[in-house]
Amino acid sequence: MNILIFGATGMVGQGVLRECLLASDVERVVAVGRNATGQQHPKLQELVVKEMYDYSAVEARLQGFDACFFCLGVSSVGMKEDDYRRVTYDLTMAAAEVLARLNPGMTFTYVTGSGTDSSERGSSMWARVKGATENALLRLPFKAAYMFRPGIIQPLHGVRSKTPLYHAVYAVLSPLLSLAYRLWPDKMTTSEQIGRAMLTVARHGAPKVLLDPADINALG
Repeated sequence: MNILIFGATGMVGQGVLRECLLASDVERVVAVGRNATGQQHPKLQELVVKEMYDYSAVEARLQGFDACFFCLGVSSVGMKEDDYRRVTYDLTMAAAEVLARLNPGMTFTYVTGSGTDSSERGSSMWARVKGATENALLRLPFKAAYMFRPGIIQPLHGVRSKTPLYHAVYAVLSPLLSLAYRLWPDKMTTSEQIGRAMLTVARHGAPKVLLDPADINALG
């Protein structure tokens, strides 16, 4: 498989990239983002795009892919809805619409979050915007599209958050997260399981398009 990863420098993206590089049936991985990952691997190519709302200059490099794992995302804390929508809905759709046109046989996987609001009418701003993004993605003419809704994510294998505060919190809570994962596997997942689950849906699909932590863990 040839795979595109958006957001490979983030916590989820790091875990997904690791699993893709380890997979024997993945021939090529192109990491798309504003910054390079800094990693070196025979399978890995970097595509640095400073303007993530316009791919016209790099369309030739976005063709010929079997799957896209879209792991970009920001926290909604302190953001107004219009601003959050621009960096969530608008940014995602700018890439997805181009990819659907260039790769109609592609499987597209999008990371949202537990509690995403498919009705787009709830009281939670972030959940409405994420729900609108999911719905728009599912209307695009991809071969298949899946929405990953993880809850708490335990980072493994050196994966770390780029946000210093989050990294510090994860470092302190790491022993508790390991215990919680064993006790409540339907409420949380790991960076490893997300990556493996994405590869599974790219290879074989999944029985439903909205995947919660229990589904992710079963697929992973």
